[in-house]
Amino acid sequence: MAKRPRRKPAPEPAELPLAIATEADLEAHVAALIAIEPYFGTIQALTGPLPMRQLDPGFHGLFWIISGQQISVAAGRAIFNRAEAALGTLTPENVAGVDDTVLKTAGLSGPKIRTLRAVSAALLSGELDLPGLLELEPEDAIAHLSAVKGIGRWTSEVYLLFALGHPDIFPAGDLALKEGARLAFDLAERPSEKELIARAEAWHPHRSAAARLIWAYYGAVKSGKQTTPV
Repeated sequence: MAKRPRRKPAPEPAELPLAIATEADLEAHVAALIAIEPYFGTIQALTGPLPMRQLDPGFHGLFWIISGQQISVAAGRAIFNRAEAALGTLTPENVAGVDDTVLKTAGLSGPKIRTLRAVSAALLSGELDLPGLLELEPEDAIAHLSAVKGIGRWTSEVYLLFALGHPDIFPAGDLALKEGARLAFDLAERPSEKELIARAEAWHPHRSAAARLIWAYYGAVKSGKQTTPV
C-alpha cells in the first residue's frame, strides 16, 4: 500500500456546521477529515460523491430505524408504511394512544412495540429531547438515547448519524463498517470493535464522515466497482 501523507492540523470545529444536514455540510466535514487523515482522500477518489442518506430528525426517523431492525429493507419499509397508514401521522402521541393490536397488525413485533412505547413515553414526559442530543458529546448522546428501554447502542448511533446528523459518530460494532475498514486500510483481518474504535479516535471530531466514506467504499467493493486501494 502507498505511503500515507503526514497528517495536517484539523480546522477548528467552530468553522464547521454543527450538524450534517446538507450535502454542503457533508462535504465540509469530509474535507476536514481528509485534512486530518489524507488517506481518506484516496478512498473518496474511489467512491466518488457520497450519498447524503438522511432520515427525518424527529420521532418519525427513530420509528423507521426501530421498525426496520433485524429484517430486510423491503420488509421494514412495508411495516413502516402500514404503521403510518394505520396511525395517520407517526407521532409519540399517536403511538401512545393506539392499541397494541393495531401495531401488531402492521407487522411490528412485541419487543419493537414496547420500545416504541418507551420512546414515546420518554418524549412526552420530556425525559428525552431528540434535538438536544446534537449538543452532547458523542458518548453522552449515545448513552442518553440508549437509556430508553429497548434502545441499544447501534440504534442510537444510526439515529444520531443519519437522522440528527451528528458529525462525530462511528458505529464501530457494525459488521459492514468493520469489513469496509479491513478492505480500505488493507488490514490482514477484520478489526475488532475495540480496535476500530481506537483507530477512529484519530478522526475525531469528523468520525461520521469517516464512517460514511468507509461504508461507501465497502458498497463499491461489493458491487464490483472498486478494488482495495494501493
